[in-house]
Amino acid sequence: MKKILALALAAGLALTGAAFAQAPNFDDPAEFARQKALLTTTPMGPADMPWEQYLVDGMKDTASFKKEGPYTVCFSNAGVNNPWRVVGFTDLQQEVALHPEIGELVHVDAEGSDDKQIADIDDLLAGGKCSILIVSPNTTAALTPAVEKACAVLPVIVFDRGVNTDCPVTFVHPVGGYGFGIQGAEFIAANVKKGANVLMLRILPGVDVLETRYSGGKHVLEDAGLNIVGAEFTDGDNAKTKSIVEDYLQRGTIDAVWMDAGATAVAAVEAFQDGGYPIPVFVGEDQQDYLQTWQANGMTAIAPTYPTYQWRTAIIAAVKTLKGEAVPSPEWILPQPAITMDTLDKFVNPKMPPLHYAMCGCEAMANYPTAWGGQ
Repeated sequence: MKKILALALAAGLALTGAAFAQAPNFDDPAEFARQKALLTTTPMGPADMPWEQYLVDGMKDTASFKKEGPYTVCFSNAGVNNPWRVVGFTDLQQEVALHPEIGELVHVDAEGSDDKQIADIDDLLAGGKCSILIVSPNTTAALTPAVEKACAVLPVIVFDRGVNTDCPVTFVHPVGGYGFGIQGAEFIAANVKKGANVLMLRILPGVDVLETRYSGGKHVLEDAGLNIVGAEFTDGDNAKTKSIVEDYLQRGTIDAVWMDAGATAVAAVEAFQDGGYPIPVFVGEDQQDYLQTWQANGMTAIAPTYPTYQWRTAIIAAVKTLKGEAVPSPEWILPQPAITMDTLDKFVNPKMPPLHYAMCGCEAMANYPTAWGGQ
């Protein structure tokens, strides 16, 4: 099974030539159906450790990769350029601290650049120090050859964003973008009347987990007979988000807001409050400022998640591989829960930073909450 399965990243760049030939399909009915089913699949693995659970059975024998420690784990990271990735990278570092068999973590930040990440991987391979390579790709098509090159030299773990090759030991990710889009859109459909107006707010074009969130959500909303009044890119900017919502409010009623990521959800809520409008049905994400705004205002809302605890799983997969222990493969698919009105209180924590992501799976780790900026 190709690891892409509509889950490969194609960041906001036009694809041409050979890259276009590998462009992922962001509107795949089969993958939509698969992820919808996975949302209600009972996970295998430790009941209280979702970062070690998996939804699809199938294990890879890693005996050929077994080696003695201490290990040098090399990590080629697409970037630490948004709050979700900051929380995730903290998760990863704290997971490394739990494994004495890891002698060194070598982290290279691509700063959101394909060219830099390709060069970073070349440098890591040339250095000859890596026991294993973890890659969170910046884009799918551009990084696929670099990952394939690395696979020929050492074991590779891919997580968060995919590539168009089955060569890595496994691809770690939650259910996926369709699942996120489905959860939010089904909630809206259940809480508004047929024909209601829905504003869809997006962050960036071309990113697989965002494109499939939009595609999945759009299908559900349209099938429910709802009216999508607009789909606008916010660039993750609070002022732009607020301005977009204010503009649409001048045009007419908004009954629900669907978002493909929640970092600017509070700004969107404030646009309604500042204009004296009732807050509509809302789809945000699991960052603290949104959860606290939701709780304080008694909103009708939901927070689908793309759990940052997957950053822990990438390290766990690397250690298991180097120990010769079997890992879920070709995909290690993690549970992807949503925070609902019934579970909201469990996840609100005013002692954490506003853009801390609640689904971090980090609360029992030794340096929580201070390592994540909490009090």
